[in-house]
Amino acid sequence: QVQLVESGGGLVPAGGSLRLSCAASGRTFTTGAMAWFRKAPGKEREFVAAVTWRSTSHADSVKGRFTISRDNARNTMYLQMNNLKPEDTAIYYCAADNNPNFQRDSSSWNYWGQGTQVTVSS
Repeated sequence: QVQLVESGGGLVPAGGSLRLSCAASGRTFTTGAMAWFRKAPGKEREFVAAVTWRSTSHADSVKGRFTISRDNARNTMYLQMNNLKPEDTAIYYCAADNNPNFQRDSSSWNYWGQGTQVTVSS
């Protein structure tokens, strides 16, 4: 059974940093894709960043501030978030899929974590 477990969320002031982790168990996604999505109150879940064995992709709203990476030996994905803004406040979800040709549409991802809360105070 696949499990994705996020950690690293918390409360930080604007301009601060956090590093989120997503540990996968039950299978590896070395040849697939892993991603971060987020959902803010009153808004739809949105794509943040994704990583495959050959590339990374970041939403325009986080480019230059967030960096996605993965450690295949640990079967873990990370999201380094710098210069956080109040509008980054959301629940951040880890997603994974066997298909490396990922879509930014959340409905196309097969595996999800429970989410971790990130709150940025102004």
